[in-house]
Amino acid sequence: MAKPLHVELVAVEEMVWSGEAEMLLARTTEGELGVLPGHEPLLGQLAEPGKVRIKQAGGAEIAYEVAGGFLSVTAEKVTILAEEASPVTAAAR
Repeated sequence: MAKPLHVELVAVEEMVWSGEAEMLLARTTEGELGVLPGHEPLLGQLAEPGKVRIKQAGGAEIAYEVAGGFLSVTAEKVTILAEEASPVTAAAR
């Protein structure tokens, strides 16, 4: 089994979400980006408006609308630094 991906979603004034995930999907200025454990390091600019989807173990998915910011992928974790982040309701997905 692959090592889970540690994800941190941080808005300007607070930690929005932190935990383990199987996959992360984010919309960047270069297009839709999928990140799995073992992904090469990168730094990307989030598209506006944008959405970040976090797929957790067992199939659960959480999503956030984000405004502005960056996505950083390292060997240890994925960090999303957004100006604003708000949860997406199930009906809006």
